[in-house]
Parts: sequence; C-alpha cells; structure tokens
Amino acid sequence: MAPPNEAKMAVNRLPNYDSKSSSPDPDAALLADMGYVQDMKRNFSVWSVLGVGFSLTNSWFGISTALVTGINSGGPVLIIYGIILITFVSASVGISLAELASAMPNAGGQYFWAYEIAPPKFAKFASYLTGWFAWAGSIFTSASVALGLGSAVMGCVQLFRPEMTIQRWHILLAYLAINTLSFLFNTHGRLLPTIATITLYISLLSFLTILITIPSIAPTHQPPSFVFATFTNNTGWSSPSIAFVVGLINTNWAFACLDCATHLAEEVANPSRMIPIAILGTVAIGCVTSWTYSVAMFFSIQDLQALLDTKTGVPVLELFYQAVRSKGAAVALEGLILMTGMGCLVASHTWQSRLCWSFARDNGLPFSRFLSRVDDNLGVPFNAHLVSCLIVSVLGFLYLGSVTAFNSMAAACIVLLYISYSIPIFCLLIKGRENVRHGPFWLGWVGKVANWVLLGWTVFTFVMYSFPPVMPVRLGNMNYVCVVYGVVFAGVVGWWHIEGKRSFKERGGVVEVVQDEVVR
Repeated sequence: MAPPNEAKMAVNRLPNYDSKSSSPDPDAALLADMGYVQDMKRNFSVWSVLGVGFSLTNSWFGISTALVTGINSGGPVLIIYGIILITFVSASVGISLAELASAMPNAGGQYFWAYEIAPPKFAKFASYLTGWFAWAGSIFTSASVALGLGSAVMGCVQLFRPEMTIQRWHILLAYLAINTLSFLFNTHGRLLPTIATITLYISLLSFLTILITIPSIAPTHQPPSFVFATFTNNTGWSSPSIAFVVGLINTNWAFACLDCATHLAEEVANPSRMIPIAILGTVAIGCVTSWTYSVAMFFSIQDLQALLDTKTGVPVLELFYQAVRSKGAAVALEGLILMTGMGCLVASHTWQSRLCWSFARDNGLPFSRFLSRVDDNLGVPFNAHLVSCLIVSVLGFLYLGSVTAFNSMAAACIVLLYISYSIPIFCLLIKGRENVRHGPFWLGWVGKVANWVLLGWTVFTFVMYSFPPVMPVRLGNMNYVCVVYGVVFAGVVGWWHIEGKRSFKERGGVVEVVQDEVVR
C-alpha cells in the first residue's frame, strides 16, 4: 500500500496552475494537485472528445426523434424557432461548463466543482447531490435514446409489413438488443477515440446525405409560410403559449448532455483548453445541423396529417417515404439515422460510465470500491460501465408497464442535468467569480450573464416541463416527472443518511494497487 501522503485530497481548493511539479506529465501533475492520480490513459484528442460530445448531443438526430411528439405541440414553428431559443440557452450552459472545466479539469465534472466552490459547511452535501443528479440524468438519457432507436427499428419493420401492429414488447426487445450492442463498443478503451471520431463522421455524412437527398427528390415543396409560420396544436391546451412550452421539451432534449466532454478530462491532453473547445464546438455544430435539417425536412413534407397519424410511430420515416416514394429508400435513409443514433448511445454509455466511475472514486455510490476499479487490460472502468448499462436495461421494462411513466423518466433527464449544472454555478456566483482561480478559458462578464441564464432556465424547466403534455389530464396521460424527481431525491437523501454522510469524499488518503489496477 502506498504511503498516505501520496494521495492526499485537496479540500476546498482549486488546482494550482503555477505549481512547479517535477512530473514529466503536466496534466497528471494538475490532477495530482486536485488530489487524484492518473488512472486513465490520455488516448483522446480534441477531435475525438468533440466526437463523443457531439455524438451524444447530436442535435439533428435528436430533432428527428423529437418529431414524434414535437409536431403535435407546435409543429414547424416549435422546431424552427425552438432550436434558436435552445441554442441561446445551450450556449450559455456551454460557456458556464467550459469555464469551470477549464479551471478544474476533472472527470467528476460538476460534482467535483460543487465540492471545491461551495461553502465548506455545505460542500460535501452539495457535491453529493450534484453527482447523483448527474448520474441519474445520464442513465435516463441512455434509456430515452435506446427507446427512440428501438421505436425506429420497429417503425422500419412496420413500413414493410403494414398489417403489423407494433406492440410494446416488440420495442422492448429492440431496446434491449440495441443497449447490449452499444455496451460492447465501450469495452475497449484503446478503440474508443477511433470509435468516437468515426461516429462523428457518420453523423455529419448522414446529415449531409439526407439534407441533399430529401429536398431534391421530394415531388413538391411546402411554401415558406408553412415552414416558418405554421403552428400545430393537438395537445388540448387552449393556450398556444403553453402548448409551445410543453412541446419545447422535445427540442430541448436534442441539445441535452453538454457536460459529456467534461468527464473525459482525464483522458485527453491539455484538458483545460481542449474541453471548452469540445463543449462549445458541440453547441455550434448542433445549431447549424439541427436548424438546416429541420428547415429542409419541413419544406419537403407532402402531407403533415399523414405524419401525425403514421402507423410506424416514426414521423421522420413517413416523411422520407413521402419524399422518395420507395419503402426501401426510406428505410435506407432511416438506417443512416439509426447508425447516427447508435453513435449517440455509445457516447452516452461512455458518459454515464465515467460519471459512475468518478463518483464512486469518491465513495458517492453503493459498492463504490467495486465501481471505482479501472480494468487495466481493457483501459476502461468496466464495472461502472456494466452496472450502468444493466440499470438502463432494467428501466426498459418500465415501458411495458407504462409508456407515460417511461416518457416522464426520460423527460426528467433534462431537468436533472440542468440542476446538476446549476448547483456549482450557484455556488460560483455566491462565492464570487472574481474569488475563483480561473483557467485559460474565462469570459468575464459574458460568463456571468451565461451563469444567470443557466440558473433562470433551470427554474423555468423545473416548473414548465412538469406540466401535462396533453389536456384533459387523465391517469394515462399525466406527466409523472414530479414523481421521478421525488423517487430520485428520496433515494439520494436516504443513501446519504445510510452511508454517504460518513464515507463520501473520505478516501482515507490511501491508494491501493490491486493487480496493476488503481482502486480507491
């Protein structure tokens, strides 16, 4: 066992950029100054980190999936102008995260920042809450992506078999198969940077292929008034404003998970500079691709009502079929979306496993000793990855019992992640931005405005995204997202009193080496 002074924990202090370390690796020295050792290999380049970040957020893919409900609660107006609004919010979120990631590049991301910035009296619990909300949000995100892909697969089958009625268990089987396949892609750390880069290229090439093909082949095109001024309200809400806000969650989902790159801070060289580039690059690419994609698709719609009523359950597949008038060609184009979606789920698995591993490293989870191990042969936190994916698989069975409950859980991922961002940002503003040592990326008053936008949007979404999606409200269409919040919060607080209060962030200052693996 190593002497205790080899892994002392830095309590409530920021990394020292000015320290003169004898370590040949300045990134490892910076990490050591935070109180951690270099467990993971720095195999990622800025391009591959951007690949993971964008593959997860993948806004144009998210818009394709969001069409399932978005066109019922706002139609083209919701998507076209919602993207602009959410891009502004996401830029603010990205700036806020990028500043802290530059100052404190750590795989723990927001929960680590909360611990370092919060008042000492509340730091431990603030960090603990942040870590749990972030990990829960990542699990729910993976579940929602897997469900979208499972639904798309069964939609393709139904297009070729019109007599078939899609059952929930059909989608569940596809969900489980897709989740398992994506799990395998994350079991070899050396291959992950290459996989991330490939998925980035697949996403962009798929986007360009569909963007060019559909408008050029579509037999007719909608007038600009349809694309930029048509508002559809099939929600039952009498107020168009409420209908717009309720539907906005779908567009918001397409820009979620911007913290992904921060959790790769210990796997990329010069993270103080590279992570901000990856975060803001994700927002920029997402805005351009999602908005141009949406405009092109809405111009190419032949029959909006057919999209709303499609038996495939996948409006974008029906849109492709209307445009190309060939089932085979429509499924081929949907196949591009499926490949892009697989890249999204692979990135989500990478993200959730790093969150689980880093949080367990500080004893934030049950069985932290098991979850915090890094497999030296595979180069990944395999245990954290396995357990996270198993939880996603189990959550899929909730879909069999209640589609509404599952959708509420998926919707909760957005707000839980916003809350996990807001806790350290709120602490930053309380402490005073001028009182925190900043990294190479720091935007001064612009960053402060972005911080307040993030906090305001978090409060807004917490309230408005709890509204029922349709009226009148019945047991079967109720928004149960508040129940999800309650269950998550009760579980978090319960474990805090059982174990977290005693063991969280108490690593004993000892690093134990077991079979060439560093285990805290």
